[in-house]
Amino acid sequence: MSTILHIETSTEVCSVAVSEDSHVIFAQDDHSGPNHAERLGTMVDEALSFTDNHAIPFDAVAVSCGPGSYTGLRIGVSMAKGICYGRDLKLIAVPTLELLCVPVLLREIPEENALLCPMLDARRMEVYAGIYDRALKPVREIGADVVDETTYKEYLDQRPVYFFGNGAKKCMDTINHPNAHLIENIEPLAKWMQPLAEKRLLNGQIEDVAYFVPYYLKDFVAKMPKNLLNL
Repeated sequence: MSTILHIETSTEVCSVAVSEDSHVIFAQDDHSGPNHAERLGTMVDEALSFTDNHAIPFDAVAVSCGPGSYTGLRIGVSMAKGICYGRDLKLIAVPTLELLCVPVLLREIPEENALLCPMLDARRMEVYAGIYDRALKPVREIGADVVDETTYKEYLDQRPVYFFGNGAKKCMDTINHPNAHLIENIEPLAKWMQPLAEKRLLNGQIEDVAYFVPYYLKDFVAKMPKNLLNL
């Protein structure tokens, strides 16, 4: 199969993991942040030392690409790209909201038709959110939502929706619908990236290391003249 280094820095939590053949063999989380600039290098060095000591060659680096903290994403993506250049590895981008769904899917959700709505806190009643079915097929694309009682009503009127992530709890009183369910303490951690990263690697969904940018810069880069991108 494959060995992948996973880096997650989209929220205040900084985490690193290594997976080999669908099993997580190294994982480290730091919840004392935000201090990614200080902690990420040490954590990555420990992960690399672990695999080097066991003579395990890497195939790729997977990094959470957002949405999330601008500073955190920049630090994580910069580290991932540096390792890819230094070790000639492939780069895999894992969307943060999909990543949040992984630990939820490992739980018992009784309704077969339930929808998942991961949320990352922006400010006030704003969140970055997406809506997925249980196969992680997008039902609604990622958006920056100002949450009121009607924001998700069209989905809630049809079936149960599970809300989670660090932006979810503040929204529940406003959403106030019998089909709305809150799952607390769900964080995007590197150890949950393995199934998403391996699927992308298997499907050839590899990023261009030179031009890859986090979620919040994608529109900006798309509008740049090609001659500037090739400088």
